[in-house]
Amino acid sequence: QFAFQENEIKLLTAEIERLKNFGCLGVSPSLEGLRDENAKLKYRVNFLKKSLQEERNKSTKSMININSCLQEIFGAAIQAAYPDLENPPLVVTPSQQPKFGDYQCNSAMGISQILLKTREQKVIPREIAEKIAKNIPANECIEKVEIAGPGFINVHLRKDFVSKQLSSLLINGVQPPAIGKRKKVVVDFSSPNIAKEMHVGHLRSTIIGESMCRLFEFAGYDVLRLNHLGDWGTQFGMLIAHLQDKFPDYLTVSPPIGDLQAFYKESKRRFDTEEEFKKRAYQCVVLLQSKNPDFIKAWNLICDVSRREFQKIYNCLDVRIIERGESFYHEMMKDIVKEFEDKGFVQVDDGRKVVFVPGFAVPLTIVKSDGGYTYDTSDLAALKHRLCEEKGDILIYVVDSGQSVHFQTVFAAGQMIGWYDPKVTRVAHAAFGVVLGEDKKKFKTRSGDTVRLIDLLEEGLKRAMDKLKDKERDKVLTPEELKAAQTSVAFGCIKYADLSHNRLNDYVFSFDKMLDDRGNTAAYLLYAFTRIRAIARLANIDEQMLRKAAREEVLILDHEKEWKLGKCILRFPEILQKILEDLLLHTLCDYLYELATTFTEFYDSCYCVEKDRQTGQIVKVNMWRLLLCEATATIMAKGFDILGIKPVQRM
Repeated sequence: QFAFQENEIKLLTAEIERLKNFGCLGVSPSLEGLRDENAKLKYRVNFLKKSLQEERNKSTKSMININSCLQEIFGAAIQAAYPDLENPPLVVTPSQQPKFGDYQCNSAMGISQILLKTREQKVIPREIAEKIAKNIPANECIEKVEIAGPGFINVHLRKDFVSKQLSSLLINGVQPPAIGKRKKVVVDFSSPNIAKEMHVGHLRSTIIGESMCRLFEFAGYDVLRLNHLGDWGTQFGMLIAHLQDKFPDYLTVSPPIGDLQAFYKESKRRFDTEEEFKKRAYQCVVLLQSKNPDFIKAWNLICDVSRREFQKIYNCLDVRIIERGESFYHEMMKDIVKEFEDKGFVQVDDGRKVVFVPGFAVPLTIVKSDGGYTYDTSDLAALKHRLCEEKGDILIYVVDSGQSVHFQTVFAAGQMIGWYDPKVTRVAHAAFGVVLGEDKKKFKTRSGDTVRLIDLLEEGLKRAMDKLKDKERDKVLTPEELKAAQTSVAFGCIKYADLSHNRLNDYVFSFDKMLDDRGNTAAYLLYAFTRIRAIARLANIDEQMLRKAAREEVLILDHEKEWKLGKCILRFPEILQKILEDLLLHTLCDYLYELATTFTEFYDSCYCVEKDRQTGQIVKVNMWRLLLCEATATIMAKGFDILGIKPVQRM
C-alpha cells in the first residue's frame, strides 16, 4: 500500500512538472485551466503525502500479526525455492509444545504432494523444508529455524522482537492491525417482531450481532447496525381493529397498553373465532397500506409500545442498533418485482409470482395470489438497498440456522440479477443454533411457554447478587461497587455463555454453569481480571509510574513462563483476524481463557512483588513483570469490550 502511494506521488509530481513546462512553452490551453489542473494535482500530492504519513504512523502503532508476518516470510522463501510453483500451500501455525519452537511452517508436505501429482517428481518433504529454510529472507522476528520429523519447520522467535512488540503495546495501547481500504459492513441482527415480546430466541442474534459489530468497528471498518423489525404485514390489521374496539378514543388519548403480548393474544383469538372481526381486520390492512393517516397513527402507537420494551433489553445488554424494519422497504417492493419481471425471471404459478433460482428446489414467492408481498420480497428489497444504496462491501445476517436455505436462495437471486459479485462483495449468513434447557430440549418455562428475555435478565441479576453475597462481597464492597459487580457478572455471564460456544451449535442455558467461577466462564475471567489489575495497585504503583516504566524498561523474558505469557499476549491480532474471516467468536473466548490460565502459571512461578516474610513489607518490585501484568490486563479489557462485557476494578 505504501509503495503504491509513493509511486502515485512520483507520477503526480512528474505531471506537475510537465504542466509547468506545458505552460512555459505557450501551447494553446487557457492559462486558467492549466492553473486549475496544477492546483488539483498539488492538492492530490499533498493529500497523498499526508495520508501516507498517517498510515505509517498508524502502522507503527498497530499490533503486529506475527502469524501474518511469518506467512509473508515463508511465502517469500517458498517463492524463491520454487519460483514456478503456482499457489503453493502456505501453512503457519503456533506450536503446541515449547520443544517444537514458537511457530511451525508445515508447507513442505503439501508441496511434496503437488510436485508428485503435477510433475511426477518424488521429493521427500524434509528436503523441501531444508530448501525453504535456506531461502528465508532477512527479517526482524525469527531467531532460528529447525527441521523436525518428516519436514516440519520449527520457528523460534527473537526475544528482543517479542519484548519490543510488548513495549509498543504498553506505550500505544491495543491498536488494531492495519486493514488497508476502509470498507463498509452492514450487520442485520436482533430483529424482533412488533407486538411480540423478545424471547430467549432473540438473545443469540442480539448478543452475537452486537459483538460482531464491535469487532469490525475496532478493526477500523465503517459499521451499520440494522434492526430488521417485523413491523409490517397482515397481523397489524387485527391489532388495529382490536385497538379501535378497546380504545375508541385512541386518536386523542394515548391508549394505556401495558401488556402488548396479552393484547396480541386477545386480537389473535378474536381473528380466529369472530368472522366479522376477521373481515374488518383485512379492511384495516388495506387502509394501513394505503397510508390512511388514522391507521398510520394506530400502527405507530402499537410500534412505540414495542420499541420501549425492546429498548429496556438493549439498555441492559449495552446494545446499539438502528431500527430499519420491513416497513422501510415496502415502497421499494413493486420496483423489485418489476426488475425481476423485466429480466424474465418471473413465472406465474397458481396465481403467485415466483422466481426460480438455479440450484434451489423451492422458488421465491415475490407476489402472493391476493397481490400481497412476502418475506421473500422484503428480504430482496433489503438486500438490494444494502448493496446499491448503502454501498455495503460486507453484509452479515445474524439469523438462526432455520433460515439458511431462505437466505442462500435470496443471496443467489441477488447474484443472478446482477446486484453483486461474490468475488468483490461478501454476503454472509452468520447462522446459529437454538438455546436448550438443561433437559437438552428447547428452552421453555415450566408451563411450556417461551422464556421472556426480560425475565431471564432479571433472574440473572438475582442469581449474580446471591453469588456475590455467598462470597461475602457485600461486606467488603460499597453499595455502588456491589451493584456494578452484580450487573457486570449477570449480563457478562449470560453473554459469555452464548459467545463461548461455537454459534453453529445448539447450547444448553444453565445459570449454575455460567456463574461458576471455575473454568471457561465470564465469572472466572472477570475475577482473574480484577486480581491482575490489583497487583500493581497493592504494590503502590500507579498508572503514571507504569506508563513511565513502559517507555524506559526492557521487558525481560528469560523465565519460560514470562516467555510463554509474552507470546500469548501477542497472539491477539491473529485471533481477531481469524474471526473477521470466519465470524466465529468462540475463538476469542477460548483465547481469553488461555491468556488468563497462562497468566496464572506466570504469576505462580514469577514474583512480581517480593515481600519480607516476617513483616509483609515490600522489599522489591520487579517492574518488567508488572508490565507483563499490565499488558495481559490491557488485552483482556479489549477482549471484554469486543464481547460486550464490562469488567469492574473491584469484585
